[in-house]
Amino acid sequence: MELFKVGFYEDLRKQSAKDLIELDLPGYAIGGISVGEPKEEFLKMLKFTTPLMPENKPRYLMGVGSPDYLIEAAMAGIDMCDCVLPTRIARNGTAMTSKGKVVVRNATYAEDFSPLDPECDCYTCKNYTRAYLRHLVKCNEILGDRLLTIHNIKFLTNLMERVRMEIENDNLLEFSKEFFKEYGYTKEGE
Repeated sequence: MELFKVGFYEDLRKQSAKDLIELDLPGYAIGGISVGEPKEEFLKMLKFTTPLMPENKPRYLMGVGSPDYLIEAAMAGIDMCDCVLPTRIARNGTAMTSKGKVVVRNATYAEDFSPLDPECDCYTCKNYTRAYLRHLVKCNEILGDRLLTIHNIKFLTNLMERVRMEIENDNLLEFSKEFFKEYGYTKEGE
């Protein structure tokens, strides 16, 4: 049995949701479905489990931090997510940008004096170039990790603000298609 299959039993998730709802908790969490399984399996279990939870209470998805999974979670009715991903990849020299991931440690950026993400308004993008960030990362200077962390968190904050706006405008599906295309993801069925 594949390891990710351990938490993928619909009958057990249904029973767990039923038992938890009887406790009338202030909110409900989904865990154990973002553990390296194929994306199709993640989406299947997310779309199965979320409707089992009350709509009038916060629904929290544990361990999700990539832009595509955050958008998918919002489209499934999830209210909150958290993950170490934005800070972990920053410590490894990777930034999330409006055009996809940028690995600043790559030689490509040694003489790239443009902002990390020209569409971002964070402190890092306003004040530092890709070349300088690469230098910091290559020298193992902690400032590089911190600046990339600041950027990644601001990037995801901006993304989720946009998701909220698109929900209010009843345009989340169209936005997701545009975002996935720009970011370099391909959406299921397209």
